[in-house]
Amino acid sequence: MAPPGLPERLRDAYDRLLASARFRAFATRFPLTRPLARRRVRALFDLCAGFVYTQTLLACVRLKLFEVLREGPQPHDLLAARLGLSPQAATTLLNAAESLRLVARRRGGRWGLGPLGAAMVDNPGVTAMVEHHALVYGDLADPVALLRRDRGGNRLSGYWPYAGTEQPETLPPEQVAAYTQLMAASQPFIAEEVLAAYDFSRHRCLLDLGGGDGSFLRAVAARHPSLRLMLLDLPAVAERARERFATAGLGDRAEAFGGDFTRGPMPAGADIVSLVRILHDHDDARALAILRAARSALPPGGTLLVAEPMAGTPGAEPIAQAYFGFYLLAMGTGRPRSPEELSALLRQAGFADPRLLPTRTPLLARVMVARAA
Repeated sequence: MAPPGLPERLRDAYDRLLASARFRAFATRFPLTRPLARRRVRALFDLCAGFVYTQTLLACVRLKLFEVLREGPQPHDLLAARLGLSPQAATTLLNAAESLRLVARRRGGRWGLGPLGAAMVDNPGVTAMVEHHALVYGDLADPVALLRRDRGGNRLSGYWPYAGTEQPETLPPEQVAAYTQLMAASQPFIAEEVLAAYDFSRHRCLLDLGGGDGSFLRAVAARHPSLRLMLLDLPAVAERARERFATAGLGDRAEAFGGDFTRGPMPAGADIVSLVRILHDHDDARALAILRAARSALPPGGTLLVAEPMAGTPGAEPIAQAYFGFYLLAMGTGRPRSPEELSALLRQAGFADPRLLPTRTPLLARVMVARAA
């Protein structure tokens, strides 16, 4: 390798300085560096204590604290009784929740919703993910062991059974129910991001690959009443989508097909195919197979839309690299990809002109579209 240049040597010297205990002690005393030193200490402590913070949130969710406070501020003793806690235990929970901005003290010894607790109200997707993380914590109890052993064979890989089987289309209904419900609960805010970023009115027929119980298509249907809708997912999942379409009164314009989206055959007639939170669940070879199957479903000039969290998103680096990196490792398949990596896969699969569309909350999902060459 080429020897490091001056910028790299300066960065190395800076790293050595930060690693010096003497310098850190000086920084906490010197007035100009003291504020930065304190912020660094707080950030490091947050990393150490993060598990306790998430368990505080889990306790609030399981006790339905936010639903209770949605009715209005509650006196401490009455709130403790409604939560089934002693006044002392409620004090411990509420003090912790207040520090995390989940609840807020009000006059007269009452408790109300904090800004983050208010965001949890009527947000079933986040609530479902908080409950779901109990599986993640189990798999991450020994992170070094997780990194050293072969992928798969964990609680998460069992939760997402299609990740570890060669014939996912044979999975029975009871094995797809839990993850299908989780995806449905968390789909609405992703659908809002996609619908705000892309106008489906220019199309005749949308095929959603891996569309679960049809939550995304039902959101699109509400916005675009003339669009024909098709969904392809595992047979047991597709049956759930048919039921949801019928209940929503979409039976005359929405169809659900059972199959394997890595092999086909694909339903005919779509001029746009969507992959919503699909590709990052799969390793490159399988992701490429999915994209090639999507290409086979489109005429030349047809549109592919990919929506998912992406690596390299400014401000969202811990989400893509830390959260999804370890989550997908435990799941046994997939990885977060940058827009450049996705573009390369798209071109290999027969698509041209991939481009990112601006989204309102890119840390949740980014949207990329490409043209069938």
